[in-house]
Amino acid sequence: MDSALHIGEPWMWAVFIGFVLVMIAVDLFLVGGNKAHKVSFKEAAIWSFVWFMLAMLFNYGLWRYLSGEYGSEVADIKAMEFLTGYLIEKALAVDNIFVFLMIFTFFAVPAEIQRRVLIYGVIGAIVLRAILIVAGAWLVQEFHWLLYLFGAFLVVTGIKMLMFAEVEPDLSMNPLVNWFKRHLRLTPDYRGEKFWVMENGLRTFTPLLLVLIMIELSDLIFAVDSIPAIFAITTDPFIVFTSNIFAILGLRAMYFMLAGMAERFHLLKYGLAMVLVFVGAKMLIVDFYKIPVGLSLGIVGLIIATFMFASLWVTRNKSSQ
Repeated sequence: MDSALHIGEPWMWAVFIGFVLVMIAVDLFLVGGNKAHKVSFKEAAIWSFVWFMLAMLFNYGLWRYLSGEYGSEVADIKAMEFLTGYLIEKALAVDNIFVFLMIFTFFAVPAEIQRRVLIYGVIGAIVLRAILIVAGAWLVQEFHWLLYLFGAFLVVTGIKMLMFAEVEPDLSMNPLVNWFKRHLRLTPDYRGEKFWVMENGLRTFTPLLLVLIMIELSDLIFAVDSIPAIFAITTDPFIVFTSNIFAILGLRAMYFMLAGMAERFHLLKYGLAMVLVFVGAKMLIVDFYKIPVGLSLGIVGLIIATFMFASLWVTRNKSSQ
């Protein structure tokens, strides 16, 4: 099989983008996305399961279609690429959740209005990922040597994550936050889910706008890490895009499910760092040895599972002392 085969046809892109738009609309208008309320663990768990099952059903449907069009060998490899990419993006999204939690805690965002901010955060992340994936796919196709640059970047990023995993950034010293506070007219408190209000005939922004800006910037920063990571698995734009977007669509539900348990998974940051080092190394040796997709999936899954169970074991032992 030609590993450079790209399977995304125009109608497939159109159908998938239409599906994403429909699901965002459902989230915004039909399942409480337009009503301020505190998301319960049960609601978050149900939606996390729904997003996971939709991703798996999509992968199964893709496999069935490709089996008929290209044969079982292509179908098996593309389905494995999607699953591996989805798992990597889902794992890296956990680091997003830690940052979201830090932002919400710093700005003391009430639980009932966090949901709305994350909806816009997800929409912004989808737009950012689409732009970066299209640009990345074109660059990798035109300049193959960029894979080495991406690989080196991921290895360095992973090592830095390992070195500074326990360092908590101080948002009070963040120059961007302080610049916005100096240059924007801000209300002293939140006004529900509003990002601005009219006071004395003047548009006055609420602290929620600062929260949204920080969420969008964190999305951009994590996209810079995650996009090269999935190009280590496949350069097929359709597989890269669909696996990325499915991981992002479930990000908000996963946040509300895991936010209350973040401390129990404190060792996971080390696992995510090791995942980045592994996929970066995979890129660096791509022209010398291509690690099979199935083996990559197994290694990534093993790393994540190991550090998840290690985190739970350590926190359980601490609580029992």
